[in-house]
Amino acid sequence: MIKVEDLHKSFNGLEVLRGVSFEIAKGEVLALIGMSGYGKSVLLKHMPRLIKPDRGRVLIDNQDMGSLKREELEWMRSRFGFVFQSGALFDSLTVFENVAFPLQEKSSSSDLEIRERVLSILDQVGLNGVENKYPAQISGGMIKRVALARALVTSPEIMLFDEPTTGLDPIISHTILNLIDSCHKRYGFTGIVVTHEIPKVFEIVQKVAMLYEGRILTIGTPEEILLSNNPIVRQFITGSIEGPIKYH
Repeated sequence: MIKVEDLHKSFNGLEVLRGVSFEIAKGEVLALIGMSGYGKSVLLKHMPRLIKPDRGRVLIDNQDMGSLKREELEWMRSRFGFVFQSGALFDSLTVFENVAFPLQEKSSSSDLEIRERVLSILDQVGLNGVENKYPAQISGGMIKRVALARALVTSPEIMLFDEPTTGLDPIISHTILNLIDSCHKRYGFTGIVVTHEIPKVFEIVQKVAMLYEGRILTIGTPEEILLSNNPIVRQFITGSIEGPIKYH
């Protein structure tokens, strides 16, 4: 479903991605882990070509994203759902209006169909009854749920989650990850989750990749990563659970 080949990207002469390659099969969810500032979000934004690589390519269903014409790229992007760190909601719109926005922009559904779809997806993410509230009136955890509902409302084939639990307490963070898991089981999307929620995220994904110094250091099943003998992987995993991470 997703194939990344030798992806390179620099900003102002600083190499962020130095030849990233990996694959994700249809229906799989991959956890992308690694230290902050190592380019995980940059890599994620290459998937729908929000960022163009300096070298390398991203293929979706064997279609090179870099070779698509404008109309083809827009259609391909319509297959994606994106949950940003901040939630990226419109402050001036209600919860209902935020979630309905993609349908109103991109679909030919009637107002009644949109209303039924929005209320259904809000119910699925546990937000029944808050549709008339504004983002400023709800909690951080609820904002993340609204963002998830908005991303899912168009039934995307590919979901990208950029640190969906940032700024949340551990209990709410686990709730959000469980919600992503239940939505994956319901909709069967292919996904990438950028997160520091280790080891919890290992319970909801089929594959884990660690980005280190601009490259994929290791990739495998959660079990394989947890049993890895690579000292950098071991230090990151144990540091995330037991104490501070110390790189040399």
